[in-house]
Amino acid sequence: MTKRKTSRRKASANASEPGLSLTDRAYSHLEEMIVTLKLPPGSAVSETALSQRLGIGRTPIREALHRLARERLVTILPRRGIIVSEINIKSQLRLLEVRREVERLVAKSAARRATPEERKRFLELARRFERSAKSNDDVSFMRVDREFNEFSVMAARNEFAAGAMSLMHSLSRRFWYIHYKQAADMPLTAKLHADIARSIGAGNEAAAGKAMDKLIDTVAKFTRDALVADI
Repeated sequence: MTKRKTSRRKASANASEPGLSLTDRAYSHLEEMIVTLKLPPGSAVSETALSQRLGIGRTPIREALHRLARERLVTILPRRGIIVSEINIKSQLRLLEVRREVERLVAKSAARRATPEERKRFLELARRFERSAKSNDDVSFMRVDREFNEFSVMAARNEFAAGAMSLMHSLSRRFWYIHYKQAADMPLTAKLHADIARSIGAGNEAAAGKAMDKLIDTVAKFTRDALVADI
């Protein structure tokens, strides 16, 4: 397995995009901090501490935490505090059953419905995935992956699929980040994402669906391998 290289950029780098609301910025910061284990599973957090750490007001922090709770990344305990959710590998395998069907639908729909400008962006995302594979930069890959997920949902133009996807991606990304050193090949994972993005950019529904199935097959194997490694 190739040696992991971790980006030294601050977790907030991708949260400074212009046009984001304070709540969106708070969510972007916190989601990445949870996914990349800066806020590890089982840790207790508070609105006040997070507000001071990120330099964002408590109201946007609170709204972001409620969104993260809907995505099962944190658990809010009334009058007791906020806990970063633990990870369950068997739950991840059940999650993959749903991801396979929904993400195949999203990829094929995006390939069919994306505008010419959106197709160009998918091709650029494919190139960025390939760069992260070449440099073996896990944090860069995670950031491109989130952008790709959000853009795919938008291009698919299916609000019901979008709702399902929003509940799955962060949990999946965190699980991958925690266990990939044990059982996954980060450059391969990035290249498989590039294949999907390139197929969508080319408007090839069948290729997009097949590329997505190949990715989920790889992730499922990695998840089972991680389960064995934890036994």
